[in-house]
Parts: sequence; structure tokens; C-alpha cells
Amino acid sequence: MPRPTARVLTLLELLQSGGTRTVAELADRLGVEGRTVRRYVDQLIDLDVPVESVRGRYGGYRLAPGYRLPPLMLSDDEALAVLLGLVAGRRAGLTTTQHTASETASAKIRRVLPKHIARRLDTLLAALAFTDQPGEFDTPDAGVLLTIADAVRHRRPVSVRYTDRDGRRSERTLHAYGIVAHAGRWYVTGKDARIGEDRTFRLDRIADARTLPGSFEAPVGPGPEQRVLSGFATAEYQHEVTLRIHGTVDQIRAHLPVSVASLEEHEPAAGQDPAAERWLRVELRAERLDWLPPVLASLDRPFVIERPDELRDLVIALADRLTSCARRACVQRCADTPPG
Repeated sequence: MPRPTARVLTLLELLQSGGTRTVAELADRLGVEGRTVRRYVDQLIDLDVPVESVRGRYGGYRLAPGYRLPPLMLSDDEALAVLLGLVAGRRAGLTTTQHTASETASAKIRRVLPKHIARRLDTLLAALAFTDQPGEFDTPDAGVLLTIADAVRHRRPVSVRYTDRDGRRSERTLHAYGIVAHAGRWYVTGKDARIGEDRTFRLDRIADARTLPGSFEAPVGPGPEQRVLSGFATAEYQHEVTLRIHGTVDQIRAHLPVSVASLEEHEPAAGQDPAAERWLRVELRAERLDWLPPVLASLDRPFVIERPDELRDLVIALADRLTSCARRACVQRCADTPPG
């Protein structure tokens, strides 16, 4: 039979799983009477665990938010899931400026793991590989991240101090629609109240965030993640590229996703299958053009370059190199083939 101390810890674990637990439910799970459950609750309260009593038909007990985190009890699988989440978060750059927080959290959990679970974790980490190389990420301030998240939830304006990529500093009032994690960075998208237009900002470039009085209505239409990706495709860069590509939307998007290019879709002609191949206009902006010719070649679809002329020259140069390589390969193959 479990000792009373073990039942108290089990009660804490049940309450930590969330929601309100009735006395009858807790008594059944613990194998005791209702009055014993109440005695165990009193013991938790004596230990400064913030247990609330909820009255009414569906009343019972629940954990209240407190200034201290109560002792956290995790199953083996839960502890493993938390540790893997911390590893993946660090690898993807989705942490805050408190770099040591995830490391100390990992260390605390690993310290209390049973040896057989720790060995399983070490085996997994040794076998785990990532397709991208780890790098230095520009991570946001935790206070800024939480302040903006609260403004998003409650639709409150927020004042931010922002430094753009050219080092210019400004103070802006933002109606934040949402926070988006993309490619190892955090972004916030919303309306810049000063100019009345939607903008996307990197959270690591925000030095301070302060919630303002008032509220705003959430816009209809694309969600925050779609707005961020569309913003990448229309941002100001050195080159503006316009193409016409003959193919389907899916064929083009497989090589030029929404985060890279905007696609102007026209209504298909009368009787034409909407999924059929047709000429579509593609626009994108880029700091460099040298990556585009291989992408266009990989499309394996007819295309026309409307602008810029520099891209045409790069495509012709790539075609010449490929033709030259093909000729050399053909000559070599003929030389290696013995006479019949």
C-alpha cells in the first residue's frame, strides 16, 4: 500500500496536469476517502503549493498561479520530450537572449533522470543529425517577446524602439497581429500606426516594448504567418525581377515558394482546367541574382525574363556552361567507347 507521502506527491502530480479535479475523482485515483483527500490538500498548502478550492457543482481543487513554481513531477517520457524540445529549440535558434536558461533547465532535468532514461537520451543525441549547420542566431529579449505576445492576445497597441538593418533607430506604435518563428528568427507582424501600413519587424532588433492604452480590431484575411512570408517576397532589395513562367501553380511554388516570390494568378480561360499549365507572372526581389538561373533551370518549364537584363545575361552564361560541359562529356564518352 502506498505511503501517505507518496499519495501526497501523486495528488500534486494530478493537479499539475491541469484543470479542476473533483474530490470524488481524486479519491478514486488515490484509493482513499474524500476527507483524506482534503487532508492531503492541506499538507500541500502547508508546503506553500498554491492549491485553490473551487465551489459549485463542478467544483473541486486546482493549482493556482503563484509566484513560485511548485515541485514539478514529470514521467520518463515527459522529461525526455522536454529535453528534446530544449535541444531542438537551441538548434533552431528559437530561444531568447537568456542563452543559459535552456542549458540550466536541461541540466536540472538531466540531474534527476533515472540512469536508464539518461542513457537512452545520450544514445539518441549521439545518433541524431541535423540537415543544417548550427550557427549564431540573433535572439530576442525575453521581456520584449512576452510584452508583445500579451499585446497580441489582448489587441493592445505597443510602443517599440526599433533598429533597422541600416542601423537607423526609430520609435513606432505597432498594432501587432501575431508573432511568427521562421528560419531561426522571431518576427512580429502588424500595422505601423504612424504610416497606416502593415509591416514585419525582427524581434531581436526591438530594444524595448511598452503596452499602450486603447485597443484595435484584428484584421480579416491572411494569418500572421502568411503576412510574414508575403512580406519577405515584397521587401525592398537591390534587384526587382519579373518573370513569366508556363506551368501550374504547384510546379512554380515547388521552386519559388511564397516567402521568395509573389505569383499573379489570372482566371483561366473559358473551358480551361484551373489546374492546367498556363503562363503566370512571377515577381520577386533579391540582393543577388546568381542563385536564380539554377532555380529557373530546375523548373524545367518555359519562361520569359521581363526584367532585369542582368538576369538574362546570367541565364545565357549558365546555358553556355552547361552546353560546354555536355559537349565535353559527349567527347569523353566517345573516346572511352572501344570501336565496334
